[in-house]
Amino acid sequence: MTRVLSFFNRDDGSRPLHTEVYGEGATTLVFVAGLGGTTRYWRARTQPLQAHYRIVLVDLLGFGESPKPWTQYSVDRHVSELRKVLAPFDKVSIIGHSLGALLTVAYTARYSDQVENIIVVGMPYFGSQARAYEYFRTGPVKGGVFYTNIFLTMMACVITRRVLGWLLPYVLRHVPREVAEDLVKHTWRSSTSSLWEVVYRYDIAADLERLPHRIRVLFIHGDQDLMAPVDAVKRLAAENTRVHVVVMPGVDHHPFLRKPQACLRLIDDIVSRTVDGH
Repeated sequence: MTRVLSFFNRDDGSRPLHTEVYGEGATTLVFVAGLGGTTRYWRARTQPLQAHYRIVLVDLLGFGESPKPWTQYSVDRHVSELRKVLAPFDKVSIIGHSLGALLTVAYTARYSDQVENIIVVGMPYFGSQARAYEYFRTGPVKGGVFYTNIFLTMMACVITRRVLGWLLPYVLRHVPREVAEDLVKHTWRSSTSSLWEVVYRYDIAADLERLPHRIRVLFIHGDQDLMAPVDAVKRLAAENTRVHVVVMPGVDHHPFLRKPQACLRLIDDIVSRTVDGH
């Protein structure tokens, strides 16, 4: 059974986030995509889980089919909008990628009674805007300084969406076609504001510390991830004994796209142990 919860009224942020629900399992898994990602990042690759779980796919505020209001895309605003669509569900496990990984931690810190497990995939962790700037300006990312100039990122967003968007599926051959197509489903405001407010300025360390010990936390990361350096994630995990890290060799920023079956096994393992009471 499939339900698509989406409302097509004025795009002022008053309507709820676009949400898709698949499967009829008693246990609910929520998937939240990263910057520029949509429900289609997960949809085809989560089908094997639908026989045993209820799968909830959510487009973040400002992305995909969700509303794109002119607002500050802060951590609190993103979490508030997520809460509106997740509140009806009882216990959930949340899987987030990149930007969605950071918001997964933030959501869980604020609504820990609802969450049983979190799995964060390719999570960027810098700790501060200054450290993020230092990494992109002096690190291994080619043209990394581009990512720290809000005017340049804004212009790139506008040009890509309005002029070059149709080329993305042909240029970005390293991601599935539907993922490339959806990279234009945002605005320059939602993209740049989310990048600066959540990825650069938000330090999840404090929220991670706030999580109850009963919540299992799994980090899945690629050792070739340039956008989210693995060493930073390892250091963060070393300070939190509750966190378990799985590093996939030869994998970049997209473990779920490169090794979906391995990711599904890891998700199923951690969630099934919760169901079994282990």
